[in-house]
Amino acid sequence: MTITQPDLSVFETLESEVRSYCRGWPTVFDRAQGSLMYDEDGHRYLDFFAGAGSLNYGHNNPVLKRALIDYLMRDGVTHGLDMSTTAKRSFLQTFQDLVLRPRDLPYKVMFPGPTGTNAVESALKLARKVKGREAIVSFTNAFHGMSLGSLAVTGNAFKRAGAGIPLVHGTPMPFDNYFDGQVPDFLWFERLLEDQGSGLNKPAAVIVETVQGEGGINVARPQWLRALAELCERQDMLLIVDDIQMGCGRTGAFFSFEEAGIVPDIVTVSKSISGYGLPMSLCLFKPELDIWEPGEHNGTFRGNNPAFVTATAALETYWTDGSAMEKQTRARGEQIEQSLIALTEENLADVKEYRGRGLVWGLEFHDKSRAERVTRRAFELGLLIETSGPESEVVKLLPALTVTPDELDEGLSVLARAVRETI
Repeated sequence: MTITQPDLSVFETLESEVRSYCRGWPTVFDRAQGSLMYDEDGHRYLDFFAGAGSLNYGHNNPVLKRALIDYLMRDGVTHGLDMSTTAKRSFLQTFQDLVLRPRDLPYKVMFPGPTGTNAVESALKLARKVKGREAIVSFTNAFHGMSLGSLAVTGNAFKRAGAGIPLVHGTPMPFDNYFDGQVPDFLWFERLLEDQGSGLNKPAAVIVETVQGEGGINVARPQWLRALAELCERQDMLLIVDDIQMGCGRTGAFFSFEEAGIVPDIVTVSKSISGYGLPMSLCLFKPELDIWEPGEHNGTFRGNNPAFVTATAALETYWTDGSAMEKQTRARGEQIEQSLIALTEENLADVKEYRGRGLVWGLEFHDKSRAERVTRRAFELGLLIETSGPESEVVKLLPALTVTPDELDEGLSVLARAVRETI
């Protein structure tokens, strides 16, 4: 594909140096539909990034778009803070009927603000309020957001350094397989909890991702998650599952923790809960934890009614029969896995490991710098993929759940070519 030099001058002169994704994809995007994006010159790109997981149902999904347009055309409330609206009522009822009740989940629903880090901040705040303790345990290579509380439980040194102040009250523990199976699960963690001389303050909660997306597609085993839940119960700590990127069907089931058979005390949800890329997040928690005073945690944009409308439409379209979407996602995941197996077996590929669940996969090379070259070459060939991991050493595949088998084949072929051409 031949790409003419786009006019990036206004971005380069006016926009902050903090911009990042646009540096890896130096073009100006203009429109998008499904799993395809087009730049202003009409070049076509297959999107295996999906808005960092906020577009599980693809760009401009026609069913969700129709619901949104109809709502706007009748002058439905767009900004409602936490007022009661018909859009919010419809979402809450649908969420209860299609997500919570079929899974026998008792959660109360809180709208903490528009973004994932808002949900995490509210979860940490609630856990501390309930338990009367400050310490929170997180895990190596975790990512939970960019505000100060979320950064305190994030592992990435580069992102933590951006805080500019000490990040306190967070203690990291080894994630599943951090020691390559050489150390029994939670040996260190439980020893510190039991030892009065360890220096570890009794934690209020533990926060965990079932699959670490930004951390390098590190997949926790179901038995590890079950053991963590049991440890939290024994030690009187709340278990928070951050399902911001891995929820809403990304790993197969609606919630990524379902496979492990656990019921976390608190769950954070964002990214694809609106279904359309509109800002929205939820903090879900067991009813006995709902000790908030009215207005004790609020925010101007927690009543994004257009997001409620598209979220409701997404649930009704894709989760009325939840098993169908789950089966499709698992089938697409198997398609990716078979392709990565074949690529790994090529001598030229030099793959160290591939790993994933559902429709989130990572490809790691022995040469850590190679992932950047692969994603750059993939962009030149018309495929949008990003890197993840503490050293950007993992190629990350995050296609929409609605991606077709043919689109998957096309993207995986481009990925294989990019790998072969970046030796």
